[in-house]
Amino acid sequence: MIRRVAFVVAVAAAVSAAASQARLRDDVRRWVASNQSQVVRELVELLAIPNVAADTPNIRRNAEHLRGMLERRGFSVELLETTGNPLVYGELKVPSATRTLLLYCHYDGQPVAPASWTQKDPFTPVLRTGRVDQGGRDMPDIAGVRTFENDWRIYARSASDDKSPIVALLAALDALKASGQAATSNLRIILDGEEEAGSPSLVPAIGRYRARLGADLMLIFDGPAHSSARPTVVFGARGIVTFDLTVFGPKAGVHSGNYGNWIPNPAERLASLLASMKAGDGRVTVAGFYDGIAPLTPAERALLDAVPEDSERMLKTFGVAAPTPGFPKLQDAVQAPTLNVRGLVSAHVGAGARTIIPDRATAAIDIRLVKETRAQDLLDKVRAHVRAQGYYLSAGEPDDEVRAKYDRIARIDVNSSITNAFRTPPDHPLARAVVSAVERTWGAAPVQIRTLGGTVPIAPFIDALGFPAVIVPVVNFDNNQHEENENLRLGHFFDAIVTMAGILRM
Repeated sequence: MIRRVAFVVAVAAAVSAAASQARLRDDVRRWVASNQSQVVRELVELLAIPNVAADTPNIRRNAEHLRGMLERRGFSVELLETTGNPLVYGELKVPSATRTLLLYCHYDGQPVAPASWTQKDPFTPVLRTGRVDQGGRDMPDIAGVRTFENDWRIYARSASDDKSPIVALLAALDALKASGQAATSNLRIILDGEEEAGSPSLVPAIGRYRARLGADLMLIFDGPAHSSARPTVVFGARGIVTFDLTVFGPKAGVHSGNYGNWIPNPAERLASLLASMKAGDGRVTVAGFYDGIAPLTPAERALLDAVPEDSERMLKTFGVAAPTPGFPKLQDAVQAPTLNVRGLVSAHVGAGARTIIPDRATAAIDIRLVKETRAQDLLDKVRAHVRAQGYYLSAGEPDDEVRAKYDRIARIDVNSSITNAFRTPPDHPLARAVVSAVERTWGAAPVQIRTLGGTVPIAPFIDALGFPAVIVPVVNFDNNQHEENENLRLGHFFDAIVTMAGILRM
């Protein structure tokens, strides 16, 4: 009898909690519908401040602007000075709260090439009725719009990566306040001004500001949601190391007619060397590249298989006929490290092309790391592979002695910024609390992703602080992140406010 009563009480409590969360969702959605113009205007004002990490004066303008936005919500705010750009820090204490959340976003953005955008200035936001490459029309006056359609988009640098999550988070607090509610956890927010530059000042700042950064859980609001547009929770992200691989030819470019077939061509050799690193199915052939990656457990396999398969739509969006044969499913692909050629250069092309054998050819390469791999280990394996193809690895520019001694000469230049991967166990109690909060808010389980394909440079920050982290990505997957014509679908933005309000009430 006692067990039956306890069961009935537990069920009643669960039903009550679900009903309460559903009311919260409806209250927040009504608030959003009534305040669209105000929320979009706040986002547009923030987007209008240029935010490339190297642009120190404008980064400082962003930081001061964000300080004001946080202060208006009752946060105690500081600009935490670092060896680089300032961190914007805010704290909001909640009476009787027993848990503290550290909320992370970044306010810097990728550099821009204005001539490649379909608008005059990437920092002058443009509202369009849809994707510009699908006929979306410009709306001439954002400020004059009172009601926004879900499929309309704002085009501007950092519209999706990562200013809109900041504004959505603060709007969620506004919506809760308007409905007579508040967050159930103490909140600490950290806004990074160097994420797109690798966050070099973030980890060194821990020693100076550790007392302000303690929490039970970090929530990272960055990255794209699943392409199905369902709410998404991610338990980890891949790391990254980048390097340049250069193959040397003659000391200076030589005439291809006079010396073709006789002087070795470094561009051709580089192409062959790169091809030796991948099998026809796209899997990396560098010896030991996948070492240490254990087969998925049944629970992990089930987690991956539960992610909705949307390959056809994504491939159509990206204009690609088929995925790499070795990894036909995206969720399987992101569980493994990658070896990606991100750029190639040798001599000249186009109108400036010359009939020469170039002096060198360079490939810019990135390796995406998973939790089980480390940058130095994979770099060593790549070096061993290059040597196994008959190359001497020069420490610098090869001199005459080196050139006379070795037929094949290459160099690997590793960039200084290395970020390892992180992953919080999906069954961690606080990770499950986030999932449950999102599920109660929307009445359906969110898409749960074991590892995000991209990298968040704060993985060392997470390791140094020593508490778990979960990513809640909220923007549209087709946002042109890091590219020209970055955009934000407004339906995702408005739903993000609801999702964040539910998490704040978990």
